[in-house]
Amino acid sequence: MPIAENHVVLLDGGMGQELVKRSARPPTPLWSTTVLLEEPKLVADLHADYIDAQARVITLNNYTATPWRLAQHGLSHELPALHAAAIAAAQQGRKQAKSEHPVVVAGCLPPLVSSYQAEDVPSADQCALDYRLLVEVQQAGVDLFLCETLSTVLEVQEATRAAVATGKPVWVGMTVDDQDGTRLRGGESLAQGAQAAADAGAQALLINCAWPEAVSQGLVVLAQFGLPFGGYANGFSHAAALKKGQTVAHLSVREDLTPEAYTAHVLHWLSLGARIVGGCCEVGPAHIEHLGQALLQGGYTLSCQPMPA
Repeated sequence: MPIAENHVVLLDGGMGQELVKRSARPPTPLWSTTVLLEEPKLVADLHADYIDAQARVITLNNYTATPWRLAQHGLSHELPALHAAAIAAAQQGRKQAKSEHPVVVAGCLPPLVSSYQAEDVPSADQCALDYRLLVEVQQAGVDLFLCETLSTVLEVQEATRAAVATGKPVWVGMTVDDQDGTRLRGGESLAQGAQAAADAGAQALLINCAWPEAVSQGLVVLAQFGLPFGGYANGFSHAAALKKGQTVAHLSVREDLTPEAYTAHVLHWLSLGARIVGGCCEVGPAHIEHLGQALLQGGYTLSCQPMPA
């Protein structure tokens, strides 16, 4: 077995849900934005907890700080400051973590309007404009870009193109149907999304924010593209029920996805060839810590970047 097959990039877990648990404030549609303004220490502490749980990549807590979402709340002028705060929190988390292993910071290019709902995706021109703006306010403070929870080929194309233009590594995460991991939530095939990402210059292909069982289905598709691939699942019962303007408080949580159960899913992904893994919503530091220990005990080397075969 080539040594590259033993190298695994361990991402962090979900931010928003874990921050809700740690804060006395109720969640809002702009939760990850308001917590940066009101309780930045919670964000830095959570980044540090993921690093101490063995994560090698932490992602900026800027998921809801998109131009459209901020405009709906009269906060468009806060976009640069909010992303600067997200970068500062990630840097502080890396500084205060007890673990001394290398860690990189990933910029986040999320859905621009709402998660999971393809009908809410803006036009190609608007997507291109907004993703370029998000890249502009993040690029100086990140090591790579993670396009994530994308449910249509259009989002994949425009987010990837905007990020690739920086010259930094770009990893593209797509969200798939919980019942059919070979299809994007918008209805197009995962293969179409993966091809669009590869054509636009993505360096890795991922599936995120779907059931771990659906991730397993989709990884078989991603394995055909010759790029490093992997996944990070959520712990929701029915994520697709979330509508524009709602908070995740509307969603129920799967009780069966304990750290042990989640680790078992991830080990199956590794058997399929995945080499970038982590967690999404409702997958917290305890899950990542258990997973990290299992990987180390299993003889894997944890890395910040996927190794070439």
